[in-house]
Amino acid sequence: MSEPLVVGRIGRSHGVRGEVSIDVRTDEPETRFAAGTKIATDPGAAGPLTVERIRWHSGRLLVRFAGVGDRDAAEALRGTWLVVDPGDIPPSTDPDDFHDQELIGLAVVTADGTGIGVVADVLHHGQDLLVVRGPAGEKLVPFVAALVPEVDVPGGRLVIDPPPGLLDES
Repeated sequence: MSEPLVVGRIGRSHGVRGEVSIDVRTDEPETRFAAGTKIATDPGAAGPLTVERIRWHSGRLLVRFAGVGDRDAAEALRGTWLVVDPGDIPPSTDPDDFHDQELIGLAVVTADGTGIGVVADVLHHGQDLLVVRGPAGEKLVPFVAALVPEVDVPGGRLVIDPPPGLLDES
């Protein structure tokens, strides 16, 4: 079985009727969190959860799951990862679109072929950051075309073209 794909993480409760905020990790939140959708969880004992309704509030996605009727029940779900089977996601037609799980584990080399390490994680903040773990420790590399000109998932490698100072010890 393939590794599940994270589509969100449950944040703090909102209000007293069981709504939770979601740290969205998908480009299609309205599809992934549509009313009636059943979503698997990690840890598995927390779910599956069925979406009752969603709404946007101050730029955050709020979700009410069936059976989660009060603040205490909502707060008990805090930190739970919401996951889907990769087989349930249609392949992207964009050649520059990657799922985190496709990137994690790729060897990272510079344009001249120098090995830097392995992609250990992908962080989603103001911009996507690759966490590259290697002999020199952990480095954060912005996942932008100017710095990552080549991603070869079948070949198991990712090429970076770091500006001076990006990989220096700090």
